[in-house]
Amino acid sequence: MVSWADSCSMTGDRMNAFILVIPAVLIRYGLMGFLSKEALERAKFFPPVEGIEKFGYYVYWASMVGLLVYLLFLNIKLGSFFSYVGLAIYLLGTLLYGKSVVDFSRISEDGVARSGLYAFSRNPMYVGFFIYFLGCSILIGSWIYFLILLVSQLSVHLLILAEERWCKKQFGKEYRRYMEEVRRYI
Repeated sequence: MVSWADSCSMTGDRMNAFILVIPAVLIRYGLMGFLSKEALERAKFFPPVEGIEKFGYYVYWASMVGLLVYLLFLNIKLGSFFSYVGLAIYLLGTLLYGKSVVDFSRISEDGVARSGLYAFSRNPMYVGFFIYFLGCSILIGSWIYFLILLVSQLSVHLLILAEERWCKKQFGKEYRRYMEEVRRYI
């Protein structure tokens, strides 16, 4: 009898790496949509970008496509020490991303998410997502994938700067106080 893992590849000891994307999709669209349709709408919003942020916006989308499509052509092969380290990092990123989505779905009355992981990081969803894809990179053992991830993270930083500028305008002193109390990342 052929197992599910065997059906994922010709050799039976490898699984297509695209399967790693499934939890992120389920968390982002399934869990967030279940918890709050309004949060799902907020998560789709990109603030206006200026200057180099525009470049960052396009690089972000290109790198995200690269991160997802590249997985279609690679396999996961468990068994080495590094593959289990990658799996642990991937699972940690999945948990952090899931928890940040739950917290993002529960905003305060003034519209700023401050509870849960947002009490420690202004951008836990991005942090969780980075850890998630870092785990993917280690699981597939690809330096090219890791470089795409680094480019993605640099572009994400530019988008975060645009978000912060927008939030300062939108939420005023409440957001400025939040910025003083909570770090941008970790």
